[in-house]
Amino acid sequence: MKASRVILIAMVLVLGIIFYYSLSSGTSEEDYTALIQKERRGKDDLMKSSDESPLGDERNSFTGLKYYEPNPRYRIRASLSPIPNKKVVTLPTSAGEETRYLEYAWATFDLDEVENKLLLLEVMDVGPQRGKLFLAFADATSALETYGAGRYLDVKKIPAASSIELDFNKAYNPYCAYVDRYSCPIPPKENILRVAIRAGEKSYK
Repeated sequence: MKASRVILIAMVLVLGIIFYYSLSSGTSEEDYTALIQKERRGKDDLMKSSDESPLGDERNSFTGLKYYEPNPRYRIRASLSPIPNKKVVTLPTSAGEETRYLEYAWATFDLDEVENKLLLLEVMDVGPQRGKLFLAFADATSALETYGAGRYLDVKKIPAASSIELDFNKAYNPYCAYVDRYSCPIPPKENILRVAIRAGEKSYK
């Protein structure tokens, strides 16, 4: 098979993947809100009833997490700029330890007439999380309405994609927001936003 035909087939596959994900996100606002609420109820159930709850014995007094109302405005399609010469980034944790990640890409988006830029990192640790993306951020709500040490957002790695979805309605607190014994990475200085992200999980206490 000629090299040009292989490249053409690869391009078609990439476009197909991008098209698939664009369709999968095309739900109505009502369906989208219902999905977010369902996910939140599921997390409350885990916090209250599961042996994997970070609350331990304190889960008996758990009454639910606090959230902003779901808002499609914070479901953002950001442009993705890969970092060619990737460097290792060391993040301090809430327990005074350090964790290492590899630079992956910049995600850029406009919000409130401000251009925002977030650094996406790749997990380096050996284990099931290796190679997955990690995004920790802080914003103008941090320490006021949301957890002071920042929040996390899960993002999906899609090879060769030029954009990525950042759904801040799914932003969540690290476990150290609930219990001091956990060691949670603190957002890099590049990910401290000037705008207020009034979406996702609020302060626990």
